[in-house]
Amino acid sequence: MFDTYFTGLSSASLEIPDKGDGSDCTGIFSGNLSVDLSEGSKWNISRSGFCGMRSKKFDGFIDLDGYDAIALRLRGDGRCYISTIYTENWVNSPGQSEDNSWQAFVFAPKDSWYTAKIPLARYLPTWRGNVIDVEMEMNPGRVLGMSLSVNAEGGAVGAKSGAGDFRAEIDWIKALRLP
Repeated sequence: MFDTYFTGLSSASLEIPDKGDGSDCTGIFSGNLSVDLSEGSKWNISRSGFCGMRSKKFDGFIDLDGYDAIALRLRGDGRCYISTIYTENWVNSPGQSEDNSWQAFVFAPKDSWYTAKIPLARYLPTWRGNVIDVEMEMNPGRVLGMSLSVNAEGGAVGAKSGAGDFRAEIDWIKALRLP
């Protein structure tokens, strides 16, 4: 998903190049963040500049109850990305079709491989990209999907921000038990 849904002008793609040797391949999440809006928008939005990729809803649930963290091995462009875990909707609006979302920032250093380990406790409850200011606990036993996204604004101090090209290579994503 990217902001063109709301008449923004950002673009993104996910490519998994075939190395031709049968080895595992990394995914390349790349595109261009634009903070401009197209003319004549029916949406009343004041900013754009975001792109994301989301897994399909899992068939059933993934149970992360016995795990403490999500680890991502990635090589980036110096931007801060957002890791999202979607869980069964029991917090925000029970009975609605929208999943609960829990987000954490992950920094992707420029041009070098990095393994980010994000404790599940660091994921904050969000609704439509905004942190919900209440104390809630994620139900890690009812994970429905995951996503990775990027915004033109915000993120970690010192991270690249603003409009322009972005690129993150994702080697793998795993659940971890921390010592």
